[in-house]
Amino acid sequence: MSADADLLKEVSLFQFLDDRERADLAAEMHLVRLKAGEVLFQIGEPGDALFVVRSGEAEVFFKNDTGERIVLELVTAGDFVGELSLLDRGSRSASVVATRDMEVLELDRAGLEKFLLLRPQAAMDLLAAMGRRLRVSAERLRHTASRNVNEEMADHRSVVQKSADWIAEFAGSIAFLMIHVGWFGSWLLVNSVKIPGIPQFDPFPFGFLTLTVSLEAIFLSVFVLLSQNRQAAKDHVRSDVEYDVNLKAEMEIAHLHEKMDRLTADVLLRLERLQQAVGPAKGAERGGRRGGGEVRELPPG
Repeated sequence: MSADADLLKEVSLFQFLDDRERADLAAEMHLVRLKAGEVLFQIGEPGDALFVVRSGEAEVFFKNDTGERIVLELVTAGDFVGELSLLDRGSRSASVVATRDMEVLELDRAGLEKFLLLRPQAAMDLLAAMGRRLRVSAERLRHTASRNVNEEMADHRSVVQKSADWIAEFAGSIAFLMIHVGWFGSWLLVNSVKIPGIPQFDPFPFGFLTLTVSLEAIFLSVFVLLSQNRQAAKDHVRSDVEYDVNLKAEMEIAHLHEKMDRLTADVLLRLERLQQAVGPAKGAERGGRRGGGEVRELPPG
């Protein structure tokens, strides 16, 4: 068995494969060498391959919503990264940078498909190992900046809070106004005009009406204030959500700037290499033309 197949035996992703399957899988992998400081892949980049660390060391990290660098893990020989993109060909969920000179074995999707065609029974073993890995990663990385205010303020209200919200909402409705118009009009009519069979229980200056309205205003103001406090708490959550969303947008822009800077640096480096390659060739061509030219002698005098 080859050294790479022996290495795969120590990788948790391939722990359920037998020796022959590991040997076939190792034959589909390609060796990639990185120097310390070089990036294996960046968060957000498209990818369809995973990497098994053969030697060396690398950091797996991302930047949180405040721009702080969060190191998820330090991968060494026998560890692997990039399995999510291998599964769905999606973008990278983290960045990996070599902290020491390292060698990694690359398994792309084409190599995996070729291996599974050769060893279809190994598919369930790989899925079981990947499922375990994904479950752990999901628990560690579960976070989002976009939250729903209504979900954050789920209906955990007490009966008093629900009553306060209902009363405050009803107090601002047309129905509430019409009820009071009818109530006050009837009260004043009964106590101002003698109606046969209906006694005047609150004659002018309508002291009982004043007391009733004052008590209603006191209790109604308390319920409205309770509802306003809850609304203030909801607005506070909304402002936090808006801040998180804006911060996330800023971080995405920062990531785009990093990618553009990296692409610009790569393009400039390639242009410099092209200039270095083309420069000596042009110099040699010009020298040949000068050497092959005719020498004319000036006439005497």
